[in-house]
Amino acid sequence: MSGRSRAALLLAAVATFSAVLVPSAHAAPKAPRTVVLDGARLQRTRARLDHDPRLRRALQDLTARADGWLDQGPWTVVDKPRPAPGGDVHEYLSQAPYWWPTTAPTAGNPWGCPYVQRDGQRNPEVDSGTDRQDAEKVFDSAYDLSLAWYYTGRRSYAEKAGQILRTWFLDPATRMNPDLEHAQFIPCKYDGRAIGIIDFSQSYTSVLDAQAILASGAPGWSAKDRSATAEWNADFLGWLKNSGFGKEEGAAANNHGTFYDMQLAALACATGDTALARRTVLDARTRRIDPQIAADGSQPQELARTRSWHYSAFDLVAYTRLAAIGRHVGVDLWSYRGPDGQSLFGAVDYLLPAATGAAAWPHPELEFHRYAASDIVHAAADAGDAAAEAAVPGLQTPDGGDLWELRPAAEQLDSIAG
Repeated sequence: MSGRSRAALLLAAVATFSAVLVPSAHAAPKAPRTVVLDGARLQRTRARLDHDPRLRRALQDLTARADGWLDQGPWTVVDKPRPAPGGDVHEYLSQAPYWWPTTAPTAGNPWGCPYVQRDGQRNPEVDSGTDRQDAEKVFDSAYDLSLAWYYTGRRSYAEKAGQILRTWFLDPATRMNPDLEHAQFIPCKYDGRAIGIIDFSQSYTSVLDAQAILASGAPGWSAKDRSATAEWNADFLGWLKNSGFGKEEGAAANNHGTFYDMQLAALACATGDTALARRTVLDARTRRIDPQIAADGSQPQELARTRSWHYSAFDLVAYTRLAAIGRHVGVDLWSYRGPDGQSLFGAVDYLLPAATGAAAWPHPELEFHRYAASDIVHAAADAGDAAAEAAVPGLQTPDGGDLWELRPAAEQLDSIAG
């Protein structure tokens, strides 16, 4: 074979590979009206895919994740072994992880009550007998699949994401009620607890962005789907604002309060209540940053935990996503400085020595994973933090690859089980 023929074959192979990963320009969807992600940035990134090898490598990691979801699910709250207290199968149910039955279950005592606490020992019922694991799969799969569709145009990704979202949230026979009255319950003790709201607040904002991405032109995601998800989100927002559990969680002074604000602001933004979204982000300056971040950038409430590294990074996931929501409603949370110099930049910078491996983390941590801070360092670097930008080359790549450039909003990258 001549050199010219080999070159022609190579060019043809590259063109075929490009067609698989990147749809033609005329098929490009519009910039999605996301609430955490920057939709215009996603659109610009998509346009760069055909000439940026680094982005294409990241896209291969993303599509590998999306491919893994194609033969899974859909999941629903109605198929758990036992319904939530009250008997409504449409109620979301999750369980406190360290509480265990004291007797064998019977027909008259199906849970084996009373339950007792065994601190640090995880009851496997938490993962097999409630909705928590399935909900997390819904959140993760919808996000991965919608992003993969946006960047590749592959119809199968969009259709699978739509099926998953309709089954969990919309279809009358399988939908979840828009409340968390039975999250983190303890059998025979508490039917639900306010702290269970974090089951959703830690990841549901990704679902909101997935819905917005599909609404930018995905096949199979109809006007009826868009209307129904808007209604579900509005009902869920109303529950968060007005329920006793919602008010209690909003009053929390640690990561629970930060995540509550982030979820509230995102839902408000998604449902058109810009005033509430803006007010929530503005209030976070004195309500969250001032009391929760110290002058040196540490987060005292999170440092008190046995997994202080994990929770310090975890809280900053909420803060950096809240700052991203702020960008959509005209609030620059990154630029805020508290009366003692407290700031989000300072909180991220406090983690940089351990995030880059330059120094050991000097606080208690049962399971240190350096990559847990990678996304929040990226977020600070993008927001203009010179120290964070300099630290980026020293970050540890998360499991599954570094997807920051394709979905530039912080995720919790290490396990939150337990």
